Amino acid sequence: MKLLLLLFLVIGPALAQAQMVKNNAIVIGRVDSVTSVVLKEKRTLWVYVPASATDPTYLKQRYPVVYLLDGDAWFTTTTGVLQKLSLYPNLACPEMIVVGIPNTNRTRDLTPSQAASAEGMPAAVLKTAGGGENFTAFLENELIPYIDAHYPTTAHRTLIGHSFGGLLVLNTLVHHPDLFENYVAIDPSLFWDQEKLLQQAHEALAQPRFAGRALFVASANNTGLDSVRVLRDASVGGALTRSQWKLRDELARNRRNGLRSAYKYYPTDTHNTVPLLATYDALHFLFSAYALSPAATSDLFNPASKADQAALLEAHYRQVSAQAGYPVLPPEAAVHRLAYYKLSQPGQAARSLALFQLNVRNYPTSFNAHDSLGDHYQSQGQPALAMASYTKALQLKEYPATRQKLTKLQAKK
Repeated sequence: MKLLLLLFLVIGPALAQAQMVKNNAIVIGRVDSVTSVVLKEKRTLWVYVPASATDPTYLKQRYPVVYLLDGDAWFTTTTGVLQKLSLYPNLACPEMIVVGIPNTNRTRDLTPSQAASAEGMPAAVLKTAGGGENFTAFLENELIPYIDAHYPTTAHRTLIGHSFGGLLVLNTLVHHPDLFENYVAIDPSLFWDQEKLLQQAHEALAQPRFAGRALFVASANNTGLDSVRVLRDASVGGALTRSQWKLRDELARNRRNGLRSAYKYYPTDTHNTVPLLATYDALHFLFSAYALSPAATSDLFNPASKADQAALLEAHYRQVSAQAGYPVLPPEAAVHRLAYYKLSQPGQAARSLALFQLNVRNYPTSFNAHDSLGDHYQSQGQPALAMASYTKALQLKEYPATRQKLTKLQAKK
């Protein structure tokens, strides 16, 4: 039993990893581009699309999108964490498209105002700063429409940024809260321009206009000193950390504005090491409804459980839909694998049937859902029902293996 379960649990990730290997190369994504009128330049994009998008077995689906600032720096990190958390049996977050946006002029694009001075930054660089609003216009009016037109997207979007990128994330939340559903600001540079954005956030966060929005803020240990000392003694440095704690206090004061928020301090990580853990934690927080509880997981896999497993999945994904703000169905591939696993267990045929039928209800135009239901009926000695399911599958898609199974059953009549 334990061996069967182990094989069942690893088959999803193994298949996904196999699909990443093409012509002896490990392919994570593709390079795309969009010519921006707003920015007056051509912008390169690094795009990751889940392997399931090209899997012919299951019905085609659409995916939420992560827009990743400093895309060339954090693309592999973000896609790796996301893939691991979204693949069966983890299902801690949905599969998502990742759009990494490499920089051309980072200070220009990611700062929302032009600061008179900034420690360690040359005057020539400072002169180009303050183009954050222009860059947001590029996101809203050019990049997002381009991605929606060329990739299988849903309207659910997440913006992730680190350092100056985190500053732009927060500026977008404060001034354009409807542009994204989720905002992730990793060690954001809130000290910028005498903490001007913090002053604007003080007023904005007091307003009840963030319903359906979520924010995760990560703060690193950038001084190596005791945090209480950094907070109280400006002479030791730590302007970055102190500005972030002011945001933490603003979030705590404004719990009734509709914003679902979390703030996490990483005492053993610095500015440059925190993005990996912060991305992992952010995805867990933003999609907290996705993960099945340990008790629900036990009910799914324990043959002795009295739970109605198909009903359990339906109820769980109603909760997921409520958090996401749009209908989210139990993933076809995950239910498919669980149903076959149940079919392999003694005494679990009824539960297997319920799961196969769940997929047929949720994905009525999927040839695979009907084909799999036919396999169940055939295994239970119900050839008429099996033939009906195989026939329906073939009406949706001609598939040699399904045709062979139907022909074999018809020959026995």
